[in-house]
Amino acid sequence: MYYSRKRLTSDLPEEMTMIWSCTNEKCNGWMRDNFVFLAQPKCAQCNSFMEKGEKMLPVLANTSPNQTKN
Repeated sequence: MYYSRKRLTSDLPEEMTMIWSCTNEKCNGWMRDNFVFLAQPKCAQCNSFMEKGEKMLPVLANTSPNQTKN
């Protein structure tokens, strides 16, 4: 019998999460809003502008004390 050590993603609770997604059609970069340090971030992959949106993602808390947006 096989027992996987990986936790299935279906076990994790999900919720609609605010994200920033890249506006460049050739780039699929995105990041969670609560992990952004700028009020208007740029894509880390292609340096294009990003726009706000929502995505269904597993719940994840940012406990960083440095979380302030400039």
